[in-house]
Amino acid sequence: MRTTLTALLVMEEERRADVYPASLLEEIGQVARWQGPPLTRTQLAADPGVLAGVDVLLSGWGAPVLDGGLLGHAPDLRAVLVAGGSVRPLTTPEFWDRRIPIVSAAAANAVPVAEYTLAQILLGLKQVHRISREARAHRKFPADPQVPGGYGSRVGLFGLGRIGRLVATHLRRFDVEVLASDPMTDADTAEGLGLRLVGTEELFATCDVVSLHAPLLPETEGLVGERLLSRLREGATLINTARGGLVDEEEAIRVLGGRPDLTAVLDVTCPEPPDPDSPWFTLPNVVLTPHLAGAMGRERARMGELVLDELRRLVRGEPLRHAVDPELAGTLA
Repeated sequence: MRTTLTALLVMEEERRADVYPASLLEEIGQVARWQGPPLTRTQLAADPGVLAGVDVLLSGWGAPVLDGGLLGHAPDLRAVLVAGGSVRPLTTPEFWDRRIPIVSAAAANAVPVAEYTLAQILLGLKQVHRISREARAHRKFPADPQVPGGYGSRVGLFGLGRIGRLVATHLRRFDVEVLASDPMTDADTAEGLGLRLVGTEELFATCDVVSLHAPLLPETEGLVGERLLSRLREGATLINTARGGLVDEEEAIRVLGGRPDLTAVLDVTCPEPPDPDSPWFTLPNVVLTPHLAGAMGRERARMGELVLDELRRLVRGEPLRHAVDPELAGTLA
């Protein structure tokens, strides 16, 4: 009987060294036995027999789809550990039927997203983007800029998933009032986070900065459109680090085009990147960043370290901390 787990790493080559640097691969090799060298999804598809005898599949960006065909070559598979956020694109009904635990490193990826969001919230409260573009357009500084600032202002969080809650925790260090809209969060949880639950319309109408953190679901797709955006108060900032599909692009462009006082900081769009002729590139009050909020460069190793920690727990027979609940998998971002 084998006493050492056998592991195989399958992910895209481009970001592999960031997520699993050589030192981390060496540590994994001390915990489990490598089945062979790392593979890409394409290489695995060409030789799926390599999965025979694999106990733990490690992955990240470019993970293989866990369908019946692939699983048929992996009869010994005991766990899948993904150094990435959402596992929705790679899981299938056949996978969930096997009752194999799958770990997501969303908690590690949430750290830089929350940091980016916090930075943009603080900039939004000072209305840095608005004043900067107005100074450039008029070639002079305003005599007495009117900004909400970081004392007594209101910040709204649309969605209180993992990232939204982490942002709320960061904001507790500042003298701002935090409101949130999330039908899945109860009053006790909100109180523990130091915030107040309100309806979506009140959130958009009364906050100086609104940050989107909801998952993209049928009921949230395109929800942030003219009805909500037209309610934003003078000089407000909208931040989206969640999913581009939450925003109705056509309606948002119409509102932003008619409200130069507003600022939209969009780290995600739909499609991503936007079409070359999209007004997102030309509207002066839109700040576009190419998915910078998520883990970049050295930050990605944090996700690989989470996978290593979970692998150690698996070897010791301890419960996994970041296993995805199958009942909630369809509602996660």
